[in-house]
This record gives sequence, C-alpha cells and structure tokens, in this order.
Amino acid sequence: MPKPTTDKPADFIGFAGVDWWYHNRAHSDLQILTRLAREHKVLIVNSIGMRFPTPGKTSRPLHKIWRKLKSIARALRRGDPNLPNLYIYSPLPWPFYGTALSRRFSAWFVRMQVSLAARIVGIKSPVIFLTPPVAWPVAQGIKRSAVIYNRSDKHSLFKEANQSLIRQLEQELLSQADLTLYVNEALMTEEAALTSGRAMHLDHGVDSAHFDYQTFEKEPDDLAQIPKPRIGFFGNLRAQMVDFSYFTELATEIPEAQIVLIGDAQDSTVEMEGYGNIHLLGRKPYEEVPAYGAFFDVALLPYQENEWIWYCNPIKMKEYLSLGLSVVSTDYPEARRFADRIAIASDRSDFITKVRGALQTPLTEDKRQALRASVAAETWDERTQRLVARVDVLKGK
Repeated sequence: MPKPTTDKPADFIGFAGVDWWYHNRAHSDLQILTRLAREHKVLIVNSIGMRFPTPGKTSRPLHKIWRKLKSIARALRRGDPNLPNLYIYSPLPWPFYGTALSRRFSAWFVRMQVSLAARIVGIKSPVIFLTPPVAWPVAQGIKRSAVIYNRSDKHSLFKEANQSLIRQLEQELLSQADLTLYVNEALMTEEAALTSGRAMHLDHGVDSAHFDYQTFEKEPDDLAQIPKPRIGFFGNLRAQMVDFSYFTELATEIPEAQIVLIGDAQDSTVEMEGYGNIHLLGRKPYEEVPAYGAFFDVALLPYQENEWIWYCNPIKMKEYLSLGLSVVSTDYPEARRFADRIAIASDRSDFITKVRGALQTPLTEDKRQALRASVAAETWDERTQRLVARVDVLKGK
C-alpha cells in the first residue's frame, strides 16, 4: 500500500502587481493565485505602487489616490465566496520613498501589516509569489518556504517609477528568488546568467470557457447602439503601451468602420474625442469583457515601439483568438509566435491595409473555430498545475 501523506498543501502570499478591487482581474498573477486558492490557502496583497501619484508625473493622480484609499478601507477580507481559501489584503502604505531610511521604514511598516494578516488567516511559512519588485523589501523579512518571482514585465522600464531603484530590486530578486517565471522568452534568455537555472518559461494562459464567442447571443446594450463593422480593442489604455494614434488613423482612413475601445483610460484620450466613429466605452468588469469582444469584426494590438513592449507578452492575444477573432498587431517578438494566426503589420500604412483587408474578408465559422481551438489547451488551469509541480520540487516533496 502507498504510504499515506500528511503533507499540507503549501500556503501562498501573493504580492500582486494590480489591485483586486479596481483593476481588471485578467492579469496573470491574479489568474494563477485564484486557481491556487482552490486547493491552497492564499493571501493576495494588493499592489504596492512603484511610485506615489504626483501631478506632472502621473496621469490622474487624485483619481488614483482616491481609489487606493477605498481599497485600503476594505482591509482584510475574502475575495470570492466560491473560494473560501482566498483572502485579499490592502495594506496602508508609507507614501514617502525619498530616502533609504524612509524606504526601510516603509518596508517594515507594510511587512508588519502583511504578517499580521497572514497570522489572522492561518498562513505560516508560505511560498511568496511576487510580481512588483517594490514588494521585495517587504517580502524579504517574512518567514517563508520559497520565493517565486513572477517576471511578467521589465518593471524598471516603467517611466513613472524610480527606475534605478526598481532595477536594483529586480537584480536582487533575479539572484535570490528560488524560481523566476518568465512569459517572454527573449527576457528569459537575456537574464539567464542571473537566474542560474532557477527560471521557468510559463506562458500566459487563457480562460477558454470564459472567452467563448458561442456563448453570447445578445450584444451588450451600449455596444448594440454602435453600428458595424467594428474594430475593437479591450485592455488598459495606457500610452506607454498602446499607441493611440493608430485609433485616430483608422478612424480617418476607414471612416465607415467604428472603433470600439473597452478599458480604463489611464492617460489622456483627448486626441480621440473629436472623432464620431471612435467609441470609448470605459472599463468593464472582467466578467463582461468577452461579451463585447465576441461582437468585434477585427481586434487590435496597436502597441508602441519601445522596450516595454519588446519584453511584454499580452494576455489579450490568446483571449482574442479564443473569441475566434481576426487580429491585427504591430510587430514585436511575442506577436511573431502567432504569425500563422494573426496579421502582423510591418509599418503604419501596412497596419491600415491589414485591418481593411480583414474587414473585407470576414472569417468563416470554420476559421473562427480553428482559431479558438489553437489556444484551447493553453489554459490558466494547465499553467497553474505546471507551477504547482515545480513548487513541489522546490519544497522537496
């Protein structure tokens, strides 16, 4: 007979790169941590910002301060009635980072709060799952069984942050974490000497059941008022990542089409407001996003040409494909892995041409099904199972 095991599933403290209460929950860390919570006790610590919002350096600073204060007011609570092992915590930050002494105090101040929250929910010696490098000074002092660095982006390229400080923290994490997860193969190769074999390529997954166009018969009311054809985008409208000028050029060059934008506009969109065929529908809950995308005629990935995008891997790529959509993208390394399924533009003129061509040649039902099937096995469940197997190795099971 096999020897019975008394090993308790590992507990996790996840330092998220976003806030559970006001960001879109499509982000990779929340996708993985919520699935871990099905069998493991998980405490998600909401984003510890990489900078204090200030006028002149941050877009909509008062809005961002207000929403963070509302998140902090929620303190510690369960995040989902269907996941009793999942807890969400928003610590009170110390918002002064100007000196090394104030940063050390800030880390201690937040660490004490997180440690108390962990004790309250019964988490001991957890696996630390960490996305933003600024959380490392906090996590460093917590008793733990392992540290996993979720290298979802190269955060030192974030323009609003203290880039030299973030770069230093990234270097520390890469050299000290027990495991670094990469979604971008180029970045994983570039940093191989720092991780010394303690790295794992864990590409983004997709919730294929959630992003199934066949489950939607009725368009959302605000979308139904917009005529077809529709050229769509969903996701954060942040100027460091998304080149807004592609939307205005499409509106001018293909005036019969409607450009539908779903997402939180984190930067000024004034340049788009004078176009009658550009529709900014704002942020939609993650639960509602597929119902909009399902009725796009063409989906866009109009990214900037910069280092941030060079090292990224957009989650929405697989979501668009799972919805069976024609996709037109700017050119960057991770897009090229999907060159057999999407249209990659060589320049701005080619981008317009490819969008126009996609509108003129609608996908057949067989083609939509083929696009959906191409990512059907690449689920977040499968990605999480692979991670758990690696954690078991780290813990010596």
